[in-house]
Amino acid sequence: MRGRFYRLVRDLHLYLGLFSSPFVLVFAISVFFLVHTWLPKIAAETSNTRVVSSLPLPVNFQGLSGRPLIDALKPALEKADVHGEVGFLQHMVKEEKLIIPVTVPGRQTIVTISIASREATIVTRETGLADAMATLHRSPGEHAPAIRMNWFYMQAWRWLADTTAYLILFISVSGIYLWYVLRAERRVGFVLLFAGALSFLGLAYALSH
Repeated sequence: MRGRFYRLVRDLHLYLGLFSSPFVLVFAISVFFLVHTWLPKIAAETSNTRVVSSLPLPVNFQGLSGRPLIDALKPALEKADVHGEVGFLQHMVKEEKLIIPVTVPGRQTIVTISIASREATIVTRETGLADAMATLHRSPGEHAPAIRMNWFYMQAWRWLADTTAYLILFISVSGIYLWYVLRAERRVGFVLLFAGALSFLGLAYALSH
């Protein structure tokens, strides 16, 4: 029974680790871009502007806010062929304009809608792979929770990000178990475990003082 349990944990550790490795790489690489506020320019950024008219704006949208407003404006965005995660909405009352930034990893679009003429000026900018990874890293956060995750694919990414966190916890715990079972590796493991714990505690102490 013990041998079967060991083989099960070993196989799960291996295969779940392989499954989660691409997601871990996205978070690991993008953290350098976020910490150092530097995005490598692998290719030149490109942008284009177009105009779309006769947008189906809802009659009562001025009385809406937050997520209901985003949902009410989705038919207009679909007519304009703009898809992605809506970051926020800015209603410029005097100018009778709506400004809607829409993000897809690697692409940023600003939709400026003239309410009176129901016409939209759409500026799309391709930002590249590095920016896409940074966007994915930031996206599962709690910034503007009332309106975030309004695009299905971003919701799916949040589920995958949560799954990755659970898998990392499992791989960490199962890794400690597998190391403990292999007696020949215990001494080296204890040294590394102690060094890691000491580094973490030292850093935590320095940050708190």
